[in-house]
Amino acid sequence: MKTTSLITTLTIAIGSASSAFAASGAREDNSGLFVWIFLGFCALIVVAQLMPAVLMMLGFAKAMGRNKAVEPQTVTHK
Repeated sequence: MKTTSLITTLTIAIGSASSAFAASGAREDNSGLFVWIFLGFCALIVVAQLMPAVLMMLGFAKAMGRNKAVEPQTVTHK
């Protein structure tokens, strides 16, 4: 009888404590359609700012990688 009540007490204690550690996987932030439209507009602005910068860096890299033949120049003194 004593072991049965001990097992029952432990089962109830463990069963009730396990639900306290459970976390809800869903996060509710109440973001509506207008919030997502605003965030998309912000992303569009960032991409529009990055495109010219990337193209400029590629232009610099192309200019630096170009093999230029150095021609000797004559210097005349007057």
